[in-house]
This record gives sequence, C-alpha cells and structure tokens, in this order.
Amino acid sequence: MEEIKIFCAATIANISCGFDVLGLALDNVGDEMIVRKVPQKGVTITKIIGQNLPLETHKNVAGVAALALLSKVDTDFGFEIEIYKNIKPGSGIGSSAASSAGAVYGINELLGRPFSNHDLIEFAMQGERLASGVAHADNVAPALLGGFTLVRSTAPLDVLKIHTPNELYATVIHPQIEVKTSDAREILRSSVPLKTAIKQWGNIGGLISGLYTEDYDLIGRSLEDYIVEPIRSILIPAFNSVKTESIKSGALGAGISGSGPSIFALSEGSKNASKVAIAMKKVYDKVGIAYDVHISKINTEGIKKL
Repeated sequence: MEEIKIFCAATIANISCGFDVLGLALDNVGDEMIVRKVPQKGVTITKIIGQNLPLETHKNVAGVAALALLSKVDTDFGFEIEIYKNIKPGSGIGSSAASSAGAVYGINELLGRPFSNHDLIEFAMQGERLASGVAHADNVAPALLGGFTLVRSTAPLDVLKIHTPNELYATVIHPQIEVKTSDAREILRSSVPLKTAIKQWGNIGGLISGLYTEDYDLIGRSLEDYIVEPIRSILIPAFNSVKTESIKSGALGAGISGSGPSIFALSEGSKNASKVAIAMKKVYDKVGIAYDVHISKINTEGIKKL
C-alpha cells in the first residue's frame, strides 16, 4: 500500500466525571486525511483544507505525532500528509486529537502495522502536548481504539477500552466561539477537597459499571462533575440552561465536552438524542451565538479507512 485515506473521529473527553481519563469517539463527525509514501525521508504536510493551520511539520500536531512514531522505526522513505479539517480547533471535540491520531494511524498502516493501536496512543499524545502543553490521552485513545476508553495510567501508558451500550447516543452543540485547551486548564484549581474527590471517584466507578451493565439510569446518575465543570462552565454561554433543558428533554446527563465550548448530552436511543438536539437549539437561538449540532451513535471502531 502506497497511500491511505482515513476518517479521523471527533471525540468527547472527560465525560463529566472523568477529567483527563475518560473519552468516547463519535461516529459521524470528524476529519479526513490522506497519507502517502514518498521517496524523501521525513514528514511533509502538503495540504490543509478547512482551517488555517501551520503546514510546518514541527508546528502541526499531526507532524509532531508522526515524527514521534518515525523516531522508533528505520525507513528509507518518508510520508506526505493531506488534512481535511471538519473539526474546528478549540471546539472541544478533539480537533488536535483527530489530526494526531490520524497521522500515526495512517503511517502505521503504510508501514505494515509494526505498532498496535494502543502503542500509537503514546505517539499521538505528543501532538496533544504541542496543542495544550500536556500530553493527555483522553481524546487520542478513543480516536484510535473506538468506543469509550479509560486512561488508567500514562506512566506507563495503560488504556482500557470500555463496553459501549448499543442504544447510547451523543448529542453535541458547538457554539461558534473558541476556548483554548491551554487557557481552560489554567483556570483549574491545583487542589481538590477530599470530600469532593470521593464523590467524583464514585461517579467514575458508577459510569464504568453502568456502561458494562447497560444500566442507563446508572449512567445518567454518574454523569456529574464536581471538580472541573463548576469552574469551566463560566466560559460557556448558557451552559446551565443547555444542561437543564437537555435533561428535561430526555438526556441521561450532560456536561462540557473536553475543555469546551461544546456541550454534550448522552441519551438512550436516537429519538431521545434528537429531542435533546431540539432543546439545545432552542436555548442557543435565544443566546444569539451561531452553533452546530451533531447527533451521533458512539463509534466503537475509531479511525476508519475510506
């Protein structure tokens, strides 16, 4: 194989209670990427369509992730990358993760798969380091593995794929404003009261259990964030109204997608997810900020070949 075209899934990180450890992949929202072998060694980004991002390899998350992978293999050829960005940077649904994960996935396929998809997470994390200052895995893990993922540890890297209930759907509203991940991290507190942490741990355990047992009520009860959401929500217009109206309309729960400004809700069944989308739109129509809304089944495959 000399060339590969792939779909790089958008992702929702944190999933309310799991800051920096939980994530999921979306099924119908994402970027496209073409990766091809070329005679000249190294990595060249030849085209970016859809967003104004740097083509320089060391300044682009896809390039940095690709170089991290190539530092572990010896080849007498190189790679060109074309990126078709449908995920806006700063949207909160894993724009940098899609590029980082897509680059390493594509190169790995063209190399004959010397690395597992789990191995690729570590390389993709270097792209996230460039984007946010922190090499986190909660977006790149579901992008590469699909479904829900739990980052048990980053040193050493230990990521688990979690069972996805078949009728679970995500609704995401993306207000057309930008919240940089690095800025959203700066406002977080460096310490958490023990009582608060205990409540959060309970929700993480409850959410994981609910996913495996397909207990939708338990999933909903566990989608509460006592640590990050109270602080970050002030950056997102009408967040509380969107969350309240989503749950009234049938969502199991709702919260901030990644670092925002996108807001997600999980629902049982596509009909409930569609009702939630209508409720979200009604709130933002009053706010007067442009937005996009996505309804998606959970993508259990992750990156897909096109």
